[in-house]
Amino acid sequence: MTLIEAVLLTVTTAATPLLLAALGELVVERSGVLNLGVEGMIVMGAAIAFVAAKMTGNPYFGALLGALAGCAFSLLFGFLTLTLVTNQVATGLALTILGLGLSGMIGESYVGEPGVQLEPISFPFLSELPLVGPLLFAQDIIFYLSIAAVIGVSWFLFRSRLGLQLRAIGDSHGSAHALGISVIKTRYCAVMFGGLCAGLAGAQLSLVYTPQWVENMSAGRGWIALALVVFASWRPLRVLAGAYLFGAVTIGQLHAQALGIAIPSQFLSALPYLATIVVLVIISRNRRLTLMNTPASLGQPFVPDR
Repeated sequence: MTLIEAVLLTVTTAATPLLLAALGELVVERSGVLNLGVEGMIVMGAAIAFVAAKMTGNPYFGALLGALAGCAFSLLFGFLTLTLVTNQVATGLALTILGLGLSGMIGESYVGEPGVQLEPISFPFLSELPLVGPLLFAQDIIFYLSIAAVIGVSWFLFRSRLGLQLRAIGDSHGSAHALGISVIKTRYCAVMFGGLCAGLAGAQLSLVYTPQWVENMSAGRGWIALALVVFASWRPLRVLAGAYLFGAVTIGQLHAQALGIAIPSQFLSALPYLATIVVLVIISRNRRLTLMNTPASLGQPFVPDR
């Protein structure tokens, strides 16, 4: 039982940053914007959160600043793609490279230093229940925020008027504009939310997952988050399932290495990314389902009538 609890706890810890980043990107893509800068926003959030927590001794303040750093980076992306109407793919890739380089410069003097860990919140009595206690009632605040975000995004997209407007913009920004919906303003809000989630995912990496700073510690999680959105067919609950599936694959390869299984460690390290490719290939075989769920205006620039 102790081993099962330990494995499940590590799976939830590994899945949380994927879940947050993918949820944010889901909202962004539902508005018709393709943001490939998620990786850069995650690593910037991780760097700022670690440095802020280290300097102040307050991990909650660090997590807040990490989320805001991701949001600020997303504003730069929004200004370039929504206001200046630059190519979304090229801009996202450029911001990822910028984020990786800038975060390395910010955290250079903190490499190898112990960080300030975000401690779990323990609920009396409930946290003592076998298996489910440590798993659900003795977690850090970012875990609870990720679960709340799944519920909130699901309600927002499919139960609220603003969510309906956002989905309408993603499906046909021209028609939405003709109906008087502010396309640019809505997309700015979606992009900022996506950056906030990515920054918080980065904060979880440097304050919970491995409470230290390592250059490029996002390790491709932004790209996996992008694949998760497609894997989930732009549905929040499916993102939840997909994030925990990929989290299990990530932790599974670590436990396989610890047990000394006679498989090359390089192959085990590549397993999460191989799983991503396999899932995308399987999904792409059902072209009708993919086209039915994909926002029709995804990646298309919009210039309102003057």
